[in-house]
Amino acid sequence: MADEQENEGAAAAQQAASNEQQFALRRIYVKDLSFEAPGGTELFSSTANWQPKMNLDLNTSSNKLDEQHYEVVLRLTLTASIEEKTAYIAEIQQAGVFFCQNFGDALHQVLGSVCPGILFPYAREAIDSVVTRGSFPPVMLSPINFDAFYKQAMEKARAEAEAAQQPSEPPPTH
Repeated sequence: MADEQENEGAAAAQQAASNEQQFALRRIYVKDLSFEAPGGTELFSSTANWQPKMNLDLNTSSNKLDEQHYEVVLRLTLTASIEEKTAYIAEIQQAGVFFCQNFGDALHQVLGSVCPGILFPYAREAIDSVVTRGSFPPVMLSPINFDAFYKQAMEKARAEAEAAQQPSEPPPTH
């Protein structure tokens, strides 16, 4: 009788553990990395007074690999320009495979906010490395609040969906 109660208790504990949220990073890798310096040697002479205009484009995507594994890709494109001339373009697709279990409705936020936040330091280091190897001064990208980025993207998507549902007014008749 005591053995049955212990087995039932162990089964209940195992069931409770299987319903808990589980999250793990399985792998981080560079999916794509490129560097271009279209200005070439013409711009190297101006690096002593290096004050480029920097533009950072950022995007994330996720892909379901199986029931519990997701690939998340963080895409960064950094463009440095001086006087309307492009000094360099550095692009990276930093990816990771993440194990996510029992997140329910929160899964979308985990994939759109938490995972990119984990990938960003790796992407930032790779961008800095490739820029300095291109013989340009180091670049240190500022940290990004991916929670705010995710919230902004969701609000934009919601507004676009609402606008698409609004019936358009028929044209006036004469």
